[in-house]
Amino acid sequence: MKGSAEWIETLNKITGLAQSGLYYTKDVYDKERYEQLLEHVRTLIDLKEIDTKDFIPNVLQDVGYATPKVDMRAVVFKEKKILLAKETQDGLWSIPGGWADVGFSAAENAEKEVLEETGIEVRATKLLALTDRRKHPHPSMFLHVYKAFFWCEILGGELTPSIETPEVGFFGRDELPPISTARVTEDQIQKFFGYLEELPEKTHFD
Repeated sequence: MKGSAEWIETLNKITGLAQSGLYYTKDVYDKERYEQLLEHVRTLIDLKEIDTKDFIPNVLQDVGYATPKVDMRAVVFKEKKILLAKETQDGLWSIPGGWADVGFSAAENAEKEVLEETGIEVRATKLLALTDRRKHPHPSMFLHVYKAFFWCEILGGELTPSIETPEVGFFGRDELPPISTARVTEDQIQKFFGYLEELPEKTHFD
C-alpha cells in the first residue's frame, strides 16, 4: 500500500510539472513534449488498472500553474450527534462536503455543501483543521488534495436527502455507520466528538 501511494504521488508530481509547462511554454515543440509526457503518465496509470477515461480531459481543463485541489468539509452536531450523509459513489457515510466551487469563500463552500447534501442550513464558525490528504490514512488517489474542516452551527432546515446523498442523519459516537475513509477518517470523527467539550484554540494543520 505504501509503495502504491508513493507511486501515485510521483506520477502526480510529474503531471503537475507537465500542466505548468503546458501553460507557460511559448515553444510549440515543448508543448508537444509536455502533452506526450501526460500521455505517458496516463499509460502508467492504466498499467495499474486505474480508469483513465477522463484523465487527459480533466488535466487539460485545469489550466495554469498546477496546485492541489481543495476539499471542504463541515462538522455539524445536534444534541451531541454528528451529521453524516451516505455517499452514492461508495455507499459509505461521511460528514458533508466536496470540492470547493469558484465564486464562494471557503466557509461559504462548506455551508453550501451541508445545505445541498442534507437540507440543513448552517453557519461556519471555526476552521478546525487544514490537512494534506496524503499525510492521513485515506485510500490512495491520484490528485493531491488539501482538506478543510469547519465547525458549523445549525441555523435551521430539515433533513433532506439529495441525488448524491440518498440518506442523511445524526449519529452518536457509538452508533456510527460505515465511514467513507476516502473523505474523512474515523479517527478524525472521534476527534470532532472530543471538541463537543471544548473547541481547540488553534487550527490543526500539517
